[in-house]
Amino acid sequence: MRVSVTDAKGQLTELVRRAEAGDEVILTRHGHAAVKLVPVRVAPDRKSRRALMEAVRATAATKAADGPAAARSQDFLYGDDGLPE
Repeated sequence: MRVSVTDAKGQLTELVRRAEAGDEVILTRHGHAAVKLVPVRVAPDRKSRRALMEAVRATAATKAADGPAAARSQDFLYGDDGLPE
């Protein structure tokens, strides 16, 4: 939706409501786009971020697969003398 700045003065409340609902609202000046109204995204608080990180850690722990230790992962490239084969 494109609205001139002059017209937007009389309908600002409605334009803000539409932007909050997800509509793209662009204000124009002399027929050219000047600004876009977008809703403010509230940053999650510390408690919410911590809960999210704990959920990610728990999910990662269930997906982690046992395998060779990283220190030994390339042993097959070297002989008993420690030199490349």
